[in-house]
Amino acid sequence: MELKKTPFHDIHVKLGAKMTNFAGYDMPIQYPDGIVAEHMAVLESVGVFDVSHMGALFVSGPKAEEFLQNVCSNDISKLTDGKAQYNYYPNDEGGIVDDFIAYCFGDYYMLVANAANIEKDFKWISDHKIDGVELENRSERMSILAVQGPKAKETIQKLVDIDVDSIPYYSFHRGKFHGEEVLVSNTGYTGAGGYELYIQDIKDPENFWNQLFEAGKEFDIKPVGLGARDTLRLEMGFCLYGNDIDDTTNPYAAGLGWTTKLIEGKENLPGRKILEDAKANGTEYRLVGIELKGRGVPREGYKVTDGNGKEIGHLTSGTMSPALKKGIALGYVLTDYKKPETKVAIEIRGKEVEAEVIKLPFRK
Repeated sequence: MELKKTPFHDIHVKLGAKMTNFAGYDMPIQYPDGIVAEHMAVLESVGVFDVSHMGALFVSGPKAEEFLQNVCSNDISKLTDGKAQYNYYPNDEGGIVDDFIAYCFGDYYMLVANAANIEKDFKWISDHKIDGVELENRSERMSILAVQGPKAKETIQKLVDIDVDSIPYYSFHRGKFHGEEVLVSNTGYTGAGGYELYIQDIKDPENFWNQLFEAGKEFDIKPVGLGARDTLRLEMGFCLYGNDIDDTTNPYAAGLGWTTKLIEGKENLPGRKILEDAKANGTEYRLVGIELKGRGVPREGYKVTDGNGKEIGHLTSGTMSPALKKGIALGYVLTDYKKPETKVAIEIRGKEVEAEVIKLPFRK
């Protein structure tokens, strides 16, 4: 099957990006400068990620809020026009269908889905739809660029007709970007600050990209691939769907109790009784950050032990941190071992390598 392409695909190829299949899209993993250089560019200046492969599901109608209250984990009633909110869809077994960000436009909403879960998410909300609600999948029409880093604001401000500085965290404004209608959202997946630009039915993607890179030229702006996106999010302890959370993950085990609102008006939330039990009684395992003290690189699937051969959990994500120059990982351990500074070990090539549970994020 032929891979899908984002509107910026040909630019990535011209720039010499290493391309790979990601969720059915031909996506850039890294550019010639490499993942470490891209990672540090985002932390120190500004980098641009093409995340147009992500989904954009729209919910409208007079019962939109009521509907979303009973499919989304968070309290949708707290959202007002111009605000965004982190959420997940709980399933009937108390697992996670997907995590996403909900954007409120007053009388309708946009739900930004993980690329691999677009069809799954749309089916889930369609299966739970009530009268008075309209659903639309505009994923193929939406272009998204994440402009991240301490110089992101100055870069974007040169190009848009809105005051970027006036957009609070997890909020957005709509405006014009050299003739294109654009939504500028103060959100991201890097922990380095920055914005995400949403453009529906983009007219001239090459011009849009070139204008952005011209504006960031004085800051040595760099294109950034999905490789550095992963290392940046891992340094912050952000969950990645498919690795750290999935259909079988209890959100309280994953530390997502803060976005689980078991309030009045959400009586029909799937898995509610299971979630209530987990909130009241805890879970057997907990997701924690683990820092390697010995030599090696922690990887997904590696066993976590107590340092004396007893298996106490497993890693779900791991890497050598470009910023911290040490091995870091996320993983599930027995609840007795969840406290920061707890000594543990990671089994690497048959040997237990000394490690320690760390209070997230890794990069402070």
